[in-house]
Amino acid sequence: MKTKNYKRLLCLLTALCLFLGCAPAVHAEEADAEEKDQTRAPYFYVESEEVGVDSFPLKKTSVNVTIDGIIADTYVVQTYANEGASPINASYVFPASTRVTIHGMEMQVGNQRVTAVIKEKEEAEEEFETAKSEGKTASMLSEQKANMFTMDVANIMPGDEVRIELHYTELIMPTDGTYQFVFPTVVGPRYVGPVLDDCGNREEWNGMPYLPEGSLPESAYDINVNITSAVPIASLSSSTHDVKIDWKEKNAAQVTLADQKDFAGNRDFVLDYKLNGEAIQTGLLMDSNENENVFMLMIQPPERCTLEEIPPREYIFVLDVSGSMSGFPLDTAKVLIRNLVSNLRETDTFNLILFSGTSYQMSRRSVPATEENIDKAIGLIDEQNGAGGTELYEALDDALRIPETADTSRNIVVISDGYIWGESDVFQLIHENQSDADFFSFGIGYAVNRYLMEGIAKTGQGESFVVMEEEEAAAVAEKFRTYIQSPVLTDIQVSFEGFDAYDVEPTALPTLYASKPIVLLGKWHGEAEGTIKVTGKTGNGTFTQEIPVTEAKSGSNDALGYLWARKRVERLTDYGISPSNPDVKEEVTQLGLNYHMITPHTSFIAVIDIVRNPDADSTDVDQPNPLPLGVSNLAVGYRIGSEPGEIILFAALVLMMFFPALSKKIWKKKEHPASAKADGQKV
Repeated sequence: MKTKNYKRLLCLLTALCLFLGCAPAVHAEEADAEEKDQTRAPYFYVESEEVGVDSFPLKKTSVNVTIDGIIADTYVVQTYANEGASPINASYVFPASTRVTIHGMEMQVGNQRVTAVIKEKEEAEEEFETAKSEGKTASMLSEQKANMFTMDVANIMPGDEVRIELHYTELIMPTDGTYQFVFPTVVGPRYVGPVLDDCGNREEWNGMPYLPEGSLPESAYDINVNITSAVPIASLSSSTHDVKIDWKEKNAAQVTLADQKDFAGNRDFVLDYKLNGEAIQTGLLMDSNENENVFMLMIQPPERCTLEEIPPREYIFVLDVSGSMSGFPLDTAKVLIRNLVSNLRETDTFNLILFSGTSYQMSRRSVPATEENIDKAIGLIDEQNGAGGTELYEALDDALRIPETADTSRNIVVISDGYIWGESDVFQLIHENQSDADFFSFGIGYAVNRYLMEGIAKTGQGESFVVMEEEEAAAVAEKFRTYIQSPVLTDIQVSFEGFDAYDVEPTALPTLYASKPIVLLGKWHGEAEGTIKVTGKTGNGTFTQEIPVTEAKSGSNDALGYLWARKRVERLTDYGISPSNPDVKEEVTQLGLNYHMITPHTSFIAVIDIVRNPDADSTDVDQPNPLPLGVSNLAVGYRIGSEPGEIILFAALVLMMFFPALSKKIWKKKEHPASAKADGQKV
């Protein structure tokens, strides 16, 4: 290193030391005011100095799943214990599949066991706070997003062990003959942009704490899956965890974690299986009770047809290069998009948008898929390191503003880990532009925000993919090309002849890109008779299939009502366009109360009606989550004025000041002003 560089480095270290030693103190009043105004964002957990307070009350999570055919029944037991000397109130944020219906909850403290009741969210919150202030042990489960929940437990006394049991039900949808059960274990840190809600606030839970990269909680995480099928199981494996498979017989097996010491709670648990013979179980299931009649229809689509004449297509790749993508996720995304771009046809056009806190557009208009343009795109991608926020909405808006080419099918492809807040705005934008493009999504990482990535595809009439390993990128890219070039079925219509069906979900079926069954859930009046007819268009002509209702499998299919209710709530709220509509809120609330299930407007509440903490002096504890596997510390936002964040920011600024060549390189890498000016787009 040259003498000049040594001097610069010495100046840098000196300035940093002066900064650390001379940082001004903040008076209590100023700190309080700042606290009120700060953006609630994920932050690193700092060990409490309060004597006698147990900062990690969640001691164990046990997951027991029974998969029978296409329906998964799951019981989750969260065990909280207070090993400190003071009463505490615990709060924990955890995920679930986007398809689950949570319809049962029980709380046990010692020998006392209470079955939770479902109530309107505001009523449940009021009852919980009252019990908390009265010194009663209580628990409340609330939905924050379709796949995110908060568990609050009040007045856990020293020595207490509190067991919370949750009951889930979900439908497993096979794709191309493969069934996949996914159990998310950790919520990734969500980027919070400058947008506030209608009241000018942000949800408090969003300020959840995280352990630093590589740190794991001492709590145990155990997963046990029992799977049975009417036909033999051809294959069974997990791509995310080392598992032990105990075969009971050809069509039944038990799957457990191979090593209990290997912490399983920092990445999704994914279990893939295939069946011999009938790759997709099709048919009609029906359930009747004194309140209602519910049916579920699954129809296997036709075989994929290779189209000889594929119309020209435009691909706009929207790539997340934010801080949470730094390292493994961005490296994997680079391999994926390199495969996607490199294999375009010469008749295709494409564009590239890189986004973090701002977005950069490769070209004002989409360009032909020539070798020169592909090399330029790959060069831009290879330069990215991952930094900044995650402003997906603005990037999608920029993509939609790119001038269109006549007689060309537009496809917008989002590649991200999905760690954002404000998914509803993204869904709204996509919904408003459904006629202009099909939207596809690629989730990158071991704990993807599947709610966002699946919602992009569902709202945008496309498909969603998840890439967890860099080695998977090429295969997933090939699968995407197969899907988009030859859809399985389009213009799908369903009619009922002699069968009085109503409240059928979904109300409209999108283009079927993947080879997966068409699934309808609905209710009916009168006798179970008549025919259900499904029609559509394939590459070779018209597809028609008729199902006589009398061939249905009837019996005790209690899960069908929950599955129907979940599908209705999903349409109204998850990717809905008017969740704040009073009529929508009223309908969703009533669905939650009728089916005893969690919704955005209903919560579970359980109270032990004994005053156990007369002084009500419990300390609030937010249970910290580990960072998802492969996600770096850059995913966690720092507040301006916080200790480590300010240091890192200051150090980066000083580094650029003393090393101008490096500063130029970083600026060029991030913004590419020369390219932007040449193409005429804003930077």
